[in-house]
Amino acid sequence: MASFQKKVVKEDKSSFPPFAAARVRVVKEDKSSFPPFAAARVYEVVRKIPKGKILTYGEVAKKIGHSKAYRAVGNVLNKNTNPEVPCHRVIKSDGKVGGYRGGTKKKTSLLKKEGMIIKDRRIVV
Repeated sequence: MASFQKKVVKEDKSSFPPFAAARVRVVKEDKSSFPPFAAARVYEVVRKIPKGKILTYGEVAKKIGHSKAYRAVGNVLNKNTNPEVPCHRVIKSDGKVGGYRGGTKKKTSLLKKEGMIIKDRRIVV
């Protein structure tokens, strides 16, 4: 897998007083080295999660072949508006419920309706 590279776009001293030695470096990620990422593949995996079962963002990322793309999985699911994709069944790796487009209270409610036990915002297995 390609390594992620960062490029320094510019150095900016203008926001600091002349006596300050600090510099601000604006860093921009080189997107050309990112692995291809398709939202459709995320939705395909999440659609297959049965009621009463859950996966973590990391597990979904692994299933689409990008094990370190768990944050990208979360971003894709946050943009989902299709009710056929049960985004509420994807949780954080530490057992916490995590975010949800409709709010965490709604996500917690949906998970409880499907038989999940939740205490202190964590799934109890």
